[in-house]
Amino acid sequence: MPTKAMPFHQQKQKQVSQGYQSTKHVHQIQSRTSSSKSVKKEQVETTQAMAQPAYKLPAFRERQPEGMQEYQRMASHFGRDLTTLQHELHRMKVATQEQVENIEITREVRERMSVQRRDAPTEIPKGPDFLVGLRSHTVWEKTPVKLLCTVSGYPTPIVKWYKNDAVIDPLSVPGKYKIENKYGVHGLIISRCSVADSGVYSAVAINSQGKVVSRATVCVRRATGPGEISHLPGQVPLLSGIRRSKLEVFLLDSFGVTFGTEGESLTLVANMVVVPDLPNLPPEVMWYRDDTLLKPSRWVEMSVGGGTAKLSLPHLNKDDEGLYTLRIWTKDGTTEHSAYLFVKDAAPTVKGAPGAPMDVTVSDANKDYILVSWKPPNLTSESPITGYFVDRRKSGTSDWVQCNPTPVKVCKFPVQGLTEGASYHFRVRAVNSAGISLPSRMSTGVTAADEESDVQDIFIVTTVIKIEGKYDIVVQKEELQGVCVTLTGPPTDVHASEINQTYIVLSWNPPSPRGQAALWYLIEKSLGDSNFWQRLDTGVQVRSPRCPIFDLEDKKAYRFRVISVNKHGPSEPSEPTALLQKADPYVSIPDIGVPSAPGQVLASRNTKTSAFVHWEPPKNPNNLMGYYVDCSVVGSKIWTPCNHRPYKHTRFVVHGLTPGDTYIFRVQAVNAYGLGEESLESAPLFIDAALTAPSAPYGISLLSCDGSSMTVAWKRPKRTGGSRITSYYLDKREVESVNWKEVSSSPATKRVFKVENLTAGLFYEFKVQAANLAGVGLPSEPSRPFACEAWTMPQPGPAYDLSFWEVRDDSLLLQWKAPVYSGASPVTGYIVEMAQKGSPDFVVVNTEAVNRCYLKVTGLETGTSYVFKVYAVNVSGKGKASDVSEAVCAKTLPGTKEIVSGVDEQTGDIFLSFEAPEVSALSEFIWSKSYKDITDSNRVAVSTVGRCSRLTLLKPEKEDLGIYSVAVTEAGGASASHTLTEEELKKMLELSYNIRNPIVPLKTELNYEILEKGHVRFWVQAQKISSAVSYRFIVNDKEVTGAEGHKISHDVSTGIIQMTVEHFTRANEGTYTLQIHDGKAKSQSSLVLIGDVFKVALKEAEFQRKEHIRKQGPHFSEYLTFHVDDDCTVMLVCKLANVKKDTTFHWFKEDEEIILDVSPNPMSGSCALPIPLFSRKDQGIYKAVLGDDRGKDTSVYDISGQVFEEIINAIARIAGSSASDLMMQCTPEGIRLQCYMKYYTEEMKTSWFHKESKIASSEKMRIGGTSEMAWMQICEPTDREKGHYSIEIHDGKNAHTRTFDLSGQAYTEAYAEFQRLKAAAFAEKNRGRVVGGLPDVVTIMEYKTLSLTCTVWGDPKPEVTWFKNEQEVVSDDHNQISFESGKFASLTIKCVTVDDSGKYSINVRNKYGGEFVEITVSVYKQGEEIPEPKLGQTSRTSAAPKPAAPPSKPQTPTPSMKSPTPTPPQSVKSPTPTPKSPTPPRSTKSPTPPRFMRSPTPTKK
Repeated sequence: MPTKAMPFHQQKQKQVSQGYQSTKHVHQIQSRTSSSKSVKKEQVETTQAMAQPAYKLPAFRERQPEGMQEYQRMASHFGRDLTTLQHELHRMKVATQEQVENIEITREVRERMSVQRRDAPTEIPKGPDFLVGLRSHTVWEKTPVKLLCTVSGYPTPIVKWYKNDAVIDPLSVPGKYKIENKYGVHGLIISRCSVADSGVYSAVAINSQGKVVSRATVCVRRATGPGEISHLPGQVPLLSGIRRSKLEVFLLDSFGVTFGTEGESLTLVANMVVVPDLPNLPPEVMWYRDDTLLKPSRWVEMSVGGGTAKLSLPHLNKDDEGLYTLRIWTKDGTTEHSAYLFVKDAAPTVKGAPGAPMDVTVSDANKDYILVSWKPPNLTSESPITGYFVDRRKSGTSDWVQCNPTPVKVCKFPVQGLTEGASYHFRVRAVNSAGISLPSRMSTGVTAADEESDVQDIFIVTTVIKIEGKYDIVVQKEELQGVCVTLTGPPTDVHASEINQTYIVLSWNPPSPRGQAALWYLIEKSLGDSNFWQRLDTGVQVRSPRCPIFDLEDKKAYRFRVISVNKHGPSEPSEPTALLQKADPYVSIPDIGVPSAPGQVLASRNTKTSAFVHWEPPKNPNNLMGYYVDCSVVGSKIWTPCNHRPYKHTRFVVHGLTPGDTYIFRVQAVNAYGLGEESLESAPLFIDAALTAPSAPYGISLLSCDGSSMTVAWKRPKRTGGSRITSYYLDKREVESVNWKEVSSSPATKRVFKVENLTAGLFYEFKVQAANLAGVGLPSEPSRPFACEAWTMPQPGPAYDLSFWEVRDDSLLLQWKAPVYSGASPVTGYIVEMAQKGSPDFVVVNTEAVNRCYLKVTGLETGTSYVFKVYAVNVSGKGKASDVSEAVCAKTLPGTKEIVSGVDEQTGDIFLSFEAPEVSALSEFIWSKSYKDITDSNRVAVSTVGRCSRLTLLKPEKEDLGIYSVAVTEAGGASASHTLTEEELKKMLELSYNIRNPIVPLKTELNYEILEKGHVRFWVQAQKISSAVSYRFIVNDKEVTGAEGHKISHDVSTGIIQMTVEHFTRANEGTYTLQIHDGKAKSQSSLVLIGDVFKVALKEAEFQRKEHIRKQGPHFSEYLTFHVDDDCTVMLVCKLANVKKDTTFHWFKEDEEIILDVSPNPMSGSCALPIPLFSRKDQGIYKAVLGDDRGKDTSVYDISGQVFEEIINAIARIAGSSASDLMMQCTPEGIRLQCYMKYYTEEMKTSWFHKESKIASSEKMRIGGTSEMAWMQICEPTDREKGHYSIEIHDGKNAHTRTFDLSGQAYTEAYAEFQRLKAAAFAEKNRGRVVGGLPDVVTIMEYKTLSLTCTVWGDPKPEVTWFKNEQEVVSDDHNQISFESGKFASLTIKCVTVDDSGKYSINVRNKYGGEFVEITVSVYKQGEEIPEPKLGQTSRTSAAPKPAAPPSKPQTPTPSMKSPTPTPPQSVKSPTPTPKSPTPPRSTKSPTPPRFMRSPTPTKK
């Protein structure tokens, strides 16, 4: 593109009124360099300045002979461009000749202008002013940068240049800086920029009228390689040598900047092409994190093959954050790719807890001592960290043990008391006021062992003795020590190896000689310079020459000394240390404490989602670990961490930012003591791509030709370079020529240009370049040849500038511009055709021509790409087709939103609003109606804030109805449309009217509530009221004031207006109205309290008044209720209030007082009445009475109906949960299934089931229970009763089920046992026995007749035998024995004598057994006193022996009232006393113990 030397009157700057744009055009014309035929003098001088050496080439940079081969190979690689350079050189020579001619013209113009200046009047003095200020630049390292500004003023200002407020002296660094001034344009050229050249540059313009300053930031970046340009310091170590590979590797798609969260898994993948691709010979791949070469481990997995290289991180942690570099050996050396991985904190277990620490490392390992260190986490919104907990775990175990009882405040901790030879892992947790963080990643394993032991084994001192020159006797030092050394020497060089605010670590050298006995150490301290030594309690035996000392007082200095001890005794103390004390947290000590704040923070654009941040290091680094960078969206006041692992350098690229938002940045320095102060915030930065020259325009088309001129158009560049395109440069050439000529000396500002002075009949080609603030971009591809022939056809020319908006999944809006050439008649419409991308078959979209320059195309397939072309139509027919459009994919952009209509809540304005998914600094919201620019500014107003734009209808009427659309430039085609209908407008007008003619909006209408003491509160809550609100209450058409027993108030914060009536009586019945005035807004609310509604309110008020009076004395704060304890005891409980020592408490049931063993204590605040073994008999009305001299209160509780059911259900819930499994018990009647539980009563809802059929109590199936169990008796079981049995205990909500399977072997054994018990019971029932009639003792006078008669029973009839003194009595005349009717047995002794005295007995027996009964007979002589029977002489019965039976299961309690077990009748004793029988009495027991029934309530008075 040739550029002619312009005359001076065109080059000279115009006056200030000419405007900024004119000045910019002149500068851009001078700066064009691409494809030019002339080289300006200014550019030559600049090039010379840049070519001057800025520094001496270091020796390591000089090319060595062995590198010449590589240099020659690279030179031949670029040889193919020599031909192009030769052609360019030829064109430059031609341009130089033209420039010489232009210089002559310029000189002539200057002479003429000098004459004009002499005639011009003297200029008015004016202060300096920057017409064009300095602009910030971001450049690559080793490239030049030029800062330009234009200054006006009179007298002519003098401009001085500064860097970071220091004057720039070009002579101080020869060749580095060049300062120039041409026609008011001042420039500073910095050649071969380095990172150190980054800073703030200032131009200060001064004259007699004043001084002005213009500033700009220069940011110099360093590229990291052919992969992603991250602008980070080179962190991957340089190659020590080249390892040649026989494979050629080309990286394709590689991993980019990646974001992860702790705990997740992530894989970095790089695709590549390997030539030759050998399955068994993959390329050699190395992965780096920052400057560390990664190796496979439990945290890192690597693989290569199949055209991919993968790095898998199975469990992400913040330790994994950093710059990852993939280095692959190739035939020509290596190929690399780098990208940053960000890992954010996992969600904490406690809200507000800090993130986990990271990079836990161990060092200084000894026998029982290891030093653990780590890095602190970043904090933004969390509270400061107060300390850290260190945990340890022995290898091979899973239990973590906390090492420090209290948090340590620094990021390192000496761990003591370890087991020698054991391997340990460590982890760290951070603590703040909210809680404890998640643990860090555990450290690598470390063994507790003396690190000097291996060295000592290698360097053992030996003694060599020569014998006759032939033999060597070697004696090791350890052997000498073992023989000679018993007591060791004192340790040496005792000093503090670590001093901080928490502890001091003492270190020393072991004694020498030390001997072979086990060695440990004792430590003593002395306060100040005193010689009073106190031995420290270290808690564990110190075996390593390291020991941390805790619990030292602040601001006090100590001396320490160490004593070595072995089994032979202690050594002498070591030399004491100098005075040592803990670091004072409030005193600045070098290398102790957090680092100071970093210096100035500079931020500049990088990409659409990232920014480059640079800062100055802190003045006091204090062993700096790195930096944390935070960012915040301007106005949000919420800071977000940009990195989660300390970064070592002062330059960082922040990724993951939102395009179109404005951010500020801050930096914190980090060391072992924590996070330092934040730096000052950076200047706000709008996130967009870095400023570059625009890409090439494209799509040059011919719109019209009249034979001597052509009208051409083109499409704007796809990439504007982050700055608005200000001009276009159009070149032309004839098809047969190779030289391009500039079409016009002034650039075009629009994309349609009329090229004049053409020759008819020739063919011309055109190309275009776009320019912005960054410079002139690349030229477009040459257009196709256009013939310069006048258009005379009657049809119109082509439409042009086809564009797509509102692209959705199934539709889009196509827009175009009307043709420049309309033909013989005006254009009447347009026809649109479309085709799928790649298809030559176009179809007509609209069969009838549309008379507008847009068309909504619908019915598209989602994800399909289409192309379009447009025909203009007039009376003569269809004209030329437009150029085929670019392909467009029918798919909704992510984040796309539609236009929203609404009404402003404050002003009542009707608006249409649109939010773009992303915007750039150049984006504009272009609103249109019916897809035509809105020109009537009296009807609408447009406002834009960030990504949102609002179109406000100033005078909404029917003529405002229609289609409104918005398009956002430089935003990837973001656009939308909305049809405003009459119905929608009507609704918004009504809402707008309500807002502009406001009422006080009420959340609630006028309402009332009854307060304590019986006061009644009338209140209204408004959504919002101001402090100037006024109101009045009207009751029955009469305004109520604050007096008269009424309290009226309001609360602005809550919007509540209220009136309290203190004495609410029958006189208060009526209508209540509240009228509110708040500015222009009004509102009114009424409440009618008449009739039944008033009666309800009055009754409640009286109740609350009585309640208030009741509460003045002792009262129940909670009335009687119940709960059931775990042992199923029902407790009636109540809570008391306002009691004192004299307060009494009494329980009543049915008005009868209940006396408890322990009197209730009202002072405890609660009382309880236990009701054990609750059942139906405990129903009734219970009452608790509380009283003293201040009054009395009563609580009544009716346990019946629903309350009784609830109590039973509560008991069933506990009993059912405690129920045991069903157990089987065999009885003579049958088989019994029983379930033990904490408590059982028949009122509980209990159901028995057999094979899912419910069992009802019957003679066959008897159901019952005791207080401890429920049972079900199967009488006379048969095979029909086999099967699955279950019991369900219902508690009102759930059923508690227990089961038993009575079948198979279980049934067989149970049935056999039942038969056995049944037979035993039958035998017991039918055996022979004495039913009654015999006395225990008989006393009779001599010579009388004694008759012993009794009734016996047995089936079959028993045999009866009488005995005297264990000898059988034979019936004779003296002793007559009779047994009548098998029922009555008698022994009659006639004429008894003293010899007849003795022990008589009767034995009644049949085949089932019998019974033996004894009677004592005493005969006394006539005249003697009747002897008294001795105490204890009772009748004894003894059962006849029965055959032994196998032991049976323990007997169970008797059934309940449903199925009582009969008890055998007791023997009737004879009233006549008889001598005592030596036989023990017969005991008659019930087969089951009777149920113990206790009263559920205490003894009644």
